Amino acid sequence: MRGWQFREYDDDDRGKSPFERLLAVFQDLLLYTSGDVAEAIAWLTELDKEYELTTEDYGIADFIQDLIDQGFLQQNDERNGMSPTRKMEMNLRRRALDDIFGSIQKSKRGNHSTQRSGRGDEHTNDIRPYQFGDALDNLAISESLKNAQINHGLDEFKMDQDDLEVRETYYQSQVSTVLMIDISHSMILYGEDRITPAKKVAMALSEFITTRFPKDTLDILVFGDDAWTVEIKDLPYLEVGPYHTNTVAGLELAMKILRRRRNPNKQVFMITDGKPTCIKKGKKYYKNSFGLDKQIINRTLNLASRFRKMNIPITTFMIARDPYLVRFVDHFTQANNGKAFYSSLDGLGEFIFMDYKDGKRRQR
Repeated sequence: MRGWQFREYDDDDRGKSPFERLLAVFQDLLLYTSGDVAEAIAWLTELDKEYELTTEDYGIADFIQDLIDQGFLQQNDERNGMSPTRKMEMNLRRRALDDIFGSIQKSKRGNHSTQRSGRGDEHTNDIRPYQFGDALDNLAISESLKNAQINHGLDEFKMDQDDLEVRETYYQSQVSTVLMIDISHSMILYGEDRITPAKKVAMALSEFITTRFPKDTLDILVFGDDAWTVEIKDLPYLEVGPYHTNTVAGLELAMKILRRRRNPNKQVFMITDGKPTCIKKGKKYYKNSFGLDKQIINRTLNLASRFRKMNIPITTFMIARDPYLVRFVDHFTQANNGKAFYSSLDGLGEFIFMDYKDGKRRQR
């Protein structure tokens, strides 16, 4: 199963119905199988045999019927089988958002420093410790008083800077984001599934932006030998192909998209695990998977510089730590004056969300 690992569900699943518990597992399997319902059911059946997910009163057949009755699956006459419905696709995005953004909220870790501080236009539900320069009209009064009481007691009540907490704010400036996802073959090499976390992050980010910041725009593109845009509804079904990595094609398409966006705040997020190995010369492809090819690298760096002149930062999320790949990303980041993060698969979502939120907090 390409190195996929599953765990037994913990105490958080207690109190849930058998349908809800199975639904969580089934949705993960749908992502792994890129929406292949028959394959997901087959794997669910195997997992049931090993982990006893069902009971005598509620089996796999009951679960499948409930999926149909509740509008998560629909009969597909063309394929003589079943396919996910729009309700399932929306549910997948919401669950991805809860999984990724919920863990960020709990951790309260600040991974990035902002380039400048300032007062935002819109309060959020997020609360963080006070930092020098924060506006006092954003002070979270109740939380600050509670901290002072816990830290100093009531007999000699006092409040100092360490007790203060402030509410986060976002600027109302609109942002246009292009998210680039590498779907080259290396995203599933060596038994490590890198494409599924990338899909999950893309679904969560799309749900976050469309519901929380509807005036912002998010365009998603994938790149292998070529690059093309995908719709939000297509994200669960993305698959890795027998492709090389044509980063230039992805960047050129991102530039074309952002040129059509009228607001001045634009950015690119790129999720990749390797170096560029392909460019197009006229109608032919030039490919080289060995080492760092100067022709391919120079084209890529030149594009990074063009984005810099257009004041469009590129943030690269590198799912690899090989020294020569790190050096390439460092050169790419310097050419663009952007940012780079070398993230594990587990930390990918947190890095992207915190970076997006930091961008919304900054005045541009």
